[in-house]
Amino acid sequence: MKANHAIMVAAVLVAICGSMPGQAPAKADATPGPAPGGSPASLPISDTPSTIKPNDSGYVIGNGDLLSINVWKEAEVSRSLPVRSDGKISLPLVGEVQATGRTPLQLEEEISKKLRDFITDPEITVMVQQINSEKYNILGQVAKPGSYSLALTTSVLDAIATAGGFRDFAKKKGIYILRRSATGGETRIPFNYQDVIKGKRPEQDIRLLPNDTVVVP
Repeated sequence: MKANHAIMVAAVLVAICGSMPGQAPAKADATPGPAPGGSPASLPISDTPSTIKPNDSGYVIGNGDLLSINVWKEAEVSRSLPVRSDGKISLPLVGEVQATGRTPLQLEEEISKKLRDFITDPEITVMVQQINSEKYNILGQVAKPGSYSLALTTSVLDAIATAGGFRDFAKKKGIYILRRSATGGETRIPFNYQDVIKGKRPEQDIRLLPNDTVVVP
């Protein structure tokens, strides 16, 4: 009898604990999650010409720049190609087109005009994949003086490293940058390598602009 009584008491306690607020076992969230490999924020992309937007960048294309030209649904015309030294590119159906001196948007319009004889309402996208026309120079007491591409953001320290560092007798405190102004003049900007690497004049490690010349005496 005592054993049966103990079992009954235990059963009652278990039932009471199970019905107490906050003691129910955790349940899975009823909100359905995204399907495997999916994203709740992702939306289907419509395969229509409206998904292609023109490149309205103000960048002016130059010789040697690598262009990506996409003609919607015309794979045989779409391609990546460099601007030739004469400033032109050549495309199937289009022939030769002047690229240098134009923005990507202007080039899109020119290609589109020429393609209308073959394609109804052509959708063109021109992107500059690599900038090779913008360059800077580094001269004087460096291992590899010369002209270098400004395809990436380049500071004075970057330029010195790219040129292989200093020669033995370089005057590291007397470096300067020659920068042309819009009026044709030239500005001389000092750069004290010793101070910059010690953190004293970090503002002197400026970003180089096209046609800048770093001089290491």
